[in-house]
Amino acid sequence: MKIRLFVLMIAAAMGIGLAGTAAAETLEIKGSTTVLPIAQKAAEAFMKIYPDVSISVSGGGSGNGIKAIIDGTTDIANSSRFIKEKEVALAVEKGVYPVPFGVAYDCITPVVHPSNPVCDLTLDQLKGIYEGKITNWKDLGGPDKSIVVISRDTSSGTYEVWEEIVMKKALVYPGALLQASNGAVAQAVAKNKYAIGYVGLSYVNADLKAVKVNGEVASLENAVSFPISRVLYMFTKGWPTGTTLKFINFILHPQKGQKLVAETGYIPLY
Repeated sequence: MKIRLFVLMIAAAMGIGLAGTAAAETLEIKGSTTVLPIAQKAAEAFMKIYPDVSISVSGGGSGNGIKAIIDGTTDIANSSRFIKEKEVALAVEKGVYPVPFGVAYDCITPVVHPSNPVCDLTLDQLKGIYEGKITNWKDLGGPDKSIVVISRDTSSGTYEVWEEIVMKKALVYPGALLQASNGAVAQAVAKNKYAIGYVGLSYVNADLKAVKVNGEVASLENAVSFPISRVLYMFTKGWPTGTTLKFINFILHPQKGQKLVAETGYIPLY
């Protein structure tokens, strides 16, 4: 009898342990490094409200995030650009219907070292720099030094928006130094007096100088009118439910997630 009671107690204890594990919920968020600061800040706040939820947030680029939502390896895909037609076709082929949620506005901001006197460039000048046709800062009112061009890699949504608005589909010249994230671009420019790069607005800091574009400064006030601006997205696999829906509602709430968007340096929807 004692042995049987002991076995029953062990079974009950295991059952309780398993029930506790099952009750814990997880949420996976992957993709754009531009949207990453928003997702991280929102995840921290969300887990304080819902302590039984564990959220994992990682970067990797917009393309990788959308691929993950199509493959079913993430619950939410961060993207700094809209989904492409070929991605939609692949998703539908796999029986997946990605749903986009705009979560913020952003300006893609050209940046140089603070010591660089150049403070305003046109879209045509930026295109010339990134095509490799303008190679010396003296041609732009700067020092007689070669321009070190820093760009994002092709899996980046930031790169694709830059390619569309600035490059007009022209190729970035082969001598450009490619970086995998906004943070990497910011660090590279901060360490090189003759470099130029481009980052999301929240990555501009005291170690960088934001360059005007066509006379306009990237700011919270002119996010929509700035020449290189965009919407930032979170995609879900079909219409969200459960914890995923709670998180999306949280990030879109004017007094909750949207306040956090502003705190990260991006432009809230409201």
